[in-house]
Amino acid sequence: MSFSPNDFLSRTVKSIPPSGIRKFFDVAAEMEDAISLGVGEPDFITPWHIRDEGIYSLEKGKTHYTSNAGLKELRLAAASYLKRRFGLAYDGISQVLITVGGSEAIDLFLRAVIEPGDEVLIPEPSFVCYKPITRLAGGVPVTIQTKAENRFKLTPTELKAAITPKTKVLILPYPSNPTGGIMEKADLEAIAPIIEEANLMVLSDEIYGELTYGKKHISVAAIEGMKERTVLVSGFSKTYAMTGWRLGYACGHPDIIKAMTKIHQYAIMSAPTTAQYAAISALENGDSDIEYMRDEYNKRRNIIVDGFNSMGLECFEPEGAFYAFPCIKSTGMSSEQFCRELLYDRKVAVVPGSAFGESGEGFIRCSYAYSVENITKALERIEAFVHAGRKA
Repeated sequence: MSFSPNDFLSRTVKSIPPSGIRKFFDVAAEMEDAISLGVGEPDFITPWHIRDEGIYSLEKGKTHYTSNAGLKELRLAAASYLKRRFGLAYDGISQVLITVGGSEAIDLFLRAVIEPGDEVLIPEPSFVCYKPITRLAGGVPVTIQTKAENRFKLTPTELKAAITPKTKVLILPYPSNPTGGIMEKADLEAIAPIIEEANLMVLSDEIYGELTYGKKHISVAAIEGMKERTVLVSGFSKTYAMTGWRLGYACGHPDIIKAMTKIHQYAIMSAPTTAQYAAISALENGDSDIEYMRDEYNKRRNIIVDGFNSMGLECFEPEGAFYAFPCIKSTGMSSEQFCRELLYDRKVAVVPGSAFGESGEGFIRCSYAYSVENITKALERIEAFVHAGRKA
């Protein structure tokens, strides 16, 4: 009998498509003189005081496992940070878990609460990990198509229409990757009674919580009645330019955090020790770093939004994260076609909006976590590409 490893693969894993974010970036990486606005990674280097603390921990020989939940000092620092910056009160010992990036925290939460067949509501366009992780946990992803005319907010009407007796979890991915949309206090207060009535849990992905422009981020956990049923996920990658350190955290009810920690201790053991020591310095001494990087992103945001609007690609003003989500429907091309032809004709890599769900079709995602020079050059090339297409 012939042996085929492919025959042994899980049907669920086989059914999951690869991420649509990396495809064009990988081609651009092999292309001379290409400019990528495709990957959501800060172009800043991790601030020195954070790196220095990681280096110092190595010099002191702090190279062993930490507790499964993470360094006590880091968990306490995370609780203190959330209280100081967002007015959220968590017990650092029983309500905080340190994870390998925010993505692990999302995975742990869904595996901890989902039974086979449970439905998970996912507003789209949204980050690409939610649906695959839901499926891997045995759940059924149910997408809610948010609309550009609503600034990609989740509305009460949309939420109500998606709930069924099988619904167990609502994912709130705000500030949003890819749209830059946010949910303000009034928006959250409007959906909170619906969440309570349906007895849902909420996974609030707040990895971009510090990156809002003009309006301070409000967590759904700060809304009356929501804290007990919410698990807040965040991390250090975007706020402190610490993508390679792979560190995140989850905060929530002690029973949920305890269950997540149980999975974490078997699958991971503990998050990287060096990164944890560095993260303490980030939380305790990094407020000025946040302000500096946010100001820089804001300058780039204005440049990229103005650039798209001036070339005739309508782009609403993102209020969070570091992505612009211009509409390319006027070109007559699909998102995939636009991105493919732009890459090969003008050597600019962006991500098709369709990679983030059906409601992303007709849009492209462009990260402005790149230098002003690269953004400006990319806009010039995109404008030339669009104008050439219109003349044709």
